[in-house]
Amino acid sequence: MLKIVPDPPSSNPSPHHLEDTLIQAAEYVRCALIVAHQSVLVSHPHSLGATLALTAVHEMETVRALLDSALAQVQIPGEPQTRH
Repeated sequence: MLKIVPDPPSSNPSPHHLEDTLIQAAEYVRCALIVAHQSVLVSHPHSLGATLALTAVHEMETVRALLDSALAQVQIPGEPQTRH
């Protein structure tokens, strides 16, 4: 029997799952950047389309930097705890 309603996400997601999600999101942004760069190359340099594509490139580069920062934070090993 098929479930109609999916299970809710766990309240404490695995950091490895979050890391995988961030990596996948970064790959999608990288692909979108390539497409946007190519659209600028094939359009007239001063056209509205080229301007919009360059704006999209700027925004995606910012998102990529945020994703890289988040990924670095996830990959930092936890601080060692001292025993008393």
